[in-house]
Amino acid sequence: MTDLLALQKSFILSHLGKGDVCADFTMGNGHDTLFLSRTVGENGRVYAFDIQPSALESTSARLISEGAPQNYTLINDSHSNLKLYIKEKIKAGMFNLGYLPGSGNKNITTMRETTIPAVLGAIDLLDARSILLVAVYPGHEEGDAEGRELDALFEKIDRHAISVMRIKIINSPTSPYFFVLETGKISIQEYKDTYGTIFEK
Repeated sequence: MTDLLALQKSFILSHLGKGDVCADFTMGNGHDTLFLSRTVGENGRVYAFDIQPSALESTSARLISEGAPQNYTLINDSHSNLKLYIKEKIKAGMFNLGYLPGSGNKNITTMRETTIPAVLGAIDLLDARSILLVAVYPGHEEGDAEGRELDALFEKIDRHAISVMRIKIINSPTSPYFFVLETGKISIQEYKDTYGTIFEK
């Protein structure tokens, strides 16, 4: 059967390379941060966000123990504040929604109130021929609601600005799934400068 995590990485690798700028908008235990760090190499840059100090601690320990390049900035803040920290365009971004794996605390989870602004902010930063992945976990109430709101949001995006796919196991409704957003020949800012909005009028 298809490994969804491996599939996510294959999508990222089709857009991201050495020297690029990218972001892990839900740091967690740092698995995606490490993957991104290794992919962009010493001359690249990775921004990673999480509101829980324990996530930064475990991610920092993972990056150091795995010998990751010193190309990352770990940020203890909501991903909805991403524009306070990222001032350049990005070639790739990853959201892995839900709660911190292994924390034992499922009460602290990503929420629609901050997820939607964060995703919109990340979209604004996308460069030409770039990618944004958003993984959704519908097995709990908030995760299901996040997925539904994101689906409604992405349906309104002009396909000439961003191509949006949903990768989902149809006969397993509570299994995780993910959205793939890919830009075309120009950045989102350039698209907005030309057409005013990325949403269908």
